[in-house]
Amino acid sequence: MTLRESRNFLHALFQAAVAAADPLKVLPPALPERPRGGRCVVVGAGKAAASMAQALERAWGEDLEGLVITRYDHGAPCRSIEVVEASHPVPDEAGQTAARRILDLAEGLGEGDTLVCLISGGGSALLSLPAEGITLEDKRAVNKALLRSGADITEMNCVRKHLSAIKGGRLAAAAAPARVLTFAISDVPGDDPGVIASGPTVADPTTYGQAMDILKKYRIEMPEAVRRRFEAAVEETPKPADPRLAGSSYHMIATPQDALEAAADKARASGVTPMILGNAIEGEARELGRVLSGIARQVRDHGQPLAAPCVLLSGGETTVTVRGQGRGGRNLEFLLSLMVDLEALPGVFALACDTDGLDGTEDNAGALVDPGSLQRAKELGLTPVRLLEDNNGYECFSALGDLIMTGPTRTNVNDFRAVLILPEGQVFT
Repeated sequence: MTLRESRNFLHALFQAAVAAADPLKVLPPALPERPRGGRCVVVGAGKAAASMAQALERAWGEDLEGLVITRYDHGAPCRSIEVVEASHPVPDEAGQTAARRILDLAEGLGEGDTLVCLISGGGSALLSLPAEGITLEDKRAVNKALLRSGADITEMNCVRKHLSAIKGGRLAAAAAPARVLTFAISDVPGDDPGVIASGPTVADPTTYGQAMDILKKYRIEMPEAVRRRFEAAVEETPKPADPRLAGSSYHMIATPQDALEAAADKARASGVTPMILGNAIEGEARELGRVLSGIARQVRDHGQPLAAPCVLLSGGETTVTVRGQGRGGRNLEFLLSLMVDLEALPGVFALACDTDGLDGTEDNAGALVDPGSLQRAKELGLTPVRLLEDNNGYECFSALGDLIMTGPTRTNVNDFRAVLILPEGQVFT
């Protein structure tokens, strides 16, 4: 495999992973017959929400009613379902107004009606409706602090549910006694429905006390209104036995594992042995870079846990504890750490991208590393170790010309990582 072929191979694996979660492909087979009788209202939130609404219209007809919220620039053309774009990962007024309208739609339903809820990653920030007594600015402050703290997605969503008037099962409770059908694309480790978009249509076993403990754990200063609400612990989220959720069903249509298996199939077809390390890997992105560097060395030196040529595939959502002032999301942090630790090990390539097409708050999906990346960076006057200390992966990979720009993919099954190891002595042309 030449240098160019190796890089193209990794791009092809990423494309296969994203295609496995395309709403236009995965939603129609999961749909029942369109409900007959009563109103059928469609709502949703997430980076894939508009594409899911488009797929639903194609399957059920374009005379539907409803509203979905997606991230700015993630819209898709729909004929009758309204698409609203809002801010992610920090909520804004557009998301709050649309979330209020979604809750009003649910509360307007009765027995014999159906609420179809389309949920995907990013829905938690987009479906932002503060609980009584809490302002949007309060939510923004807490959310920003959580994003910088190193808290994982489960911890963040526990807090978000208890700041919200619509998450943690509250949307489904508002629609009772109407039937609620939820179709979801998972972007979270373990595919827990209660974590995806903070589970607006599923019961929530977490409590105000747990949410308070998370904020204390990460030493996050609470706005006074948040402190009062958490200490009062009134109006808990609906719990598993809540009768208002009896008519609610949940259908998972795409997961990170599906994306990894699609990439593995693509690798086998190219004559490269894949190994899926896990679809729910968490922890610090830079630490994972060191771990996968070590595994790549073991493959090269000892043919373990498998012989080259092979590709190590993994998914999940790592975290970045922000220490510096640089730019870059968790995928660039992972790759920069991997590049530094590999020390230009011959025959090792890596790609890491967010399947939604945007790594954190930047404009790239991720980037790619090859055996010459470290030396090229040094020749450009860069010091990768210092860039890593400053959380500045964007500067490094932008200078190298190795940022991967896809634009919004309109789906989201979390991060995708692929480390390709070729046999020792491989000659590149």
